[in-house]
Amino acid sequence: MTFRFTNPRHKQMRLSRAYLAAAALTALIATGNEAGARGGSEGKAESIVSRAAGEPVLAVVSLHNQRITVYDANGWILRAPVSSGQRGRETPAGIFSIIQKEAEHYSNLYDDASMPHMQRITWSGIALHGGALPGYPASHGCVRMPFDFAARLFDLTRLGLRVIVAPTDVAPVQIVHPVLLQSKTGASALAVARLAEADEAARKTDQARGVAGTAYREVARASVPVRVAENLKARAEAQLSAAETALGSAASAEARQQAEEAKEKAVARIAELGEQRTAAKAELQPKLDALAAAREALTVAEATRVKAAEAAREASRALEPVSVLISRKTQRLYVRQAFEPVFDAPITVQDPDRPIGTHVFTATEHSGDSNVRWSVVSLRGSAETRGFSSGNGRDVEQSEPTNAKSALDRIVIPQDALDRIPGIVPRSSLIITDEALSTETGKGTDFVVLLSGEPQGGIKFRRRAPANEFSYTRPREYPVYWRSPYGAPVSTW
Repeated sequence: MTFRFTNPRHKQMRLSRAYLAAAALTALIATGNEAGARGGSEGKAESIVSRAAGEPVLAVVSLHNQRITVYDANGWILRAPVSSGQRGRETPAGIFSIIQKEAEHYSNLYDDASMPHMQRITWSGIALHGGALPGYPASHGCVRMPFDFAARLFDLTRLGLRVIVAPTDVAPVQIVHPVLLQSKTGASALAVARLAEADEAARKTDQARGVAGTAYREVARASVPVRVAENLKARAEAQLSAAETALGSAASAEARQQAEEAKEKAVARIAELGEQRTAAKAELQPKLDALAAAREALTVAEATRVKAAEAAREASRALEPVSVLISRKTQRLYVRQAFEPVFDAPITVQDPDRPIGTHVFTATEHSGDSNVRWSVVSLRGSAETRGFSSGNGRDVEQSEPTNAKSALDRIVIPQDALDRIPGIVPRSSLIITDEALSTETGKGTDFVVLLSGEPQGGIKFRRRAPANEFSYTRPREYPVYWRSPYGAPVSTW
């Protein structure tokens, strides 16, 4: 994809459009419009204030209700109206996660349109962000939220938060099942130990670097007498050569005597300076040996530091949420952690020709022991929920744990695969689905699953750049040569 540098004509066109937009807005405010009659373009965010909210673990966007609800471990904590993709450019129903956050973002596809508090969920350009809410689907695939709500949500979330875009408004329910994975003992203690080892290795490296620096300065000081003696000796040797030349060409007895005296002095001076140089080098040599030993110790300490730091990173990474996806279509289990693939392996889905549905299990928090609590959201397509009515827009369809448990009952995971799955921590997830992985799953993402029976215009119309050729979407003041740190293709938007 390419960017255009702003030229005066392009800038003038933008200003003209801005003036027209301002004029239209003024007229709109003066005369009122249908969206205003519906209660304003931003809508009002709702939040529970009866308890202190915990960290968000899940967000559900209901396309039917045009609403987003954010949940912590104990229930919903934030809720607000949204405006999803319009007909032909629908926000795709499926399973996503936040993969990038940018407080001040501008679209380079839609005339530099402001997309404040942008939280990206696909590299092809679907995101949550603040925007106008006319009361119906109106975006080009993104999920617009009230501006104040978008800012508040932006401050609460972090990368990796699971985002479910559902045909209807579904809420997670608690579930217990033996297939659901649990924490592995010792992971936290190991991470603490590895971090302590890394700190100690870094301290020893700094100490070795200081010793090497001191040894280098000692060598520098001890080298001065050697260099002085060598320079003076070279000068005396030049004087000796000159005296010998003069002696050979002396035309008188007086000149010959002067040349011989100069030669004797030069020879004596050379001998004296040779002794000084030998003594200075003898004093320098132990310091050179000490410097070599200090540098060797620094090399060893640095290698130990690098190894300990890598071990600490791996141990800390083991405490990151784990995502496990089981696909009936491919009969495989996939594991990702910290936006990177860990492994995949074959599994068995009993009665493989019968649909299993799409279920998102989320580890919410640790229970009294080392285990974690799980909740589940079961997604149903529009065809399955055609008779569902949202009433006043506040009804929420509860996920059916019976169907989720039936899905878990059909899964057989080999023990060697179970042993390779990292320990489960809060915000880890298990996804069981009929679908295959979306092509949106890649570098810098968690699992992305699209419901095949739902409109996907918001994904399909977005042009993806060739691999390794896309540019990072950018704030307007940043250079045009920014690249994505993940190297995956992304469209302009």
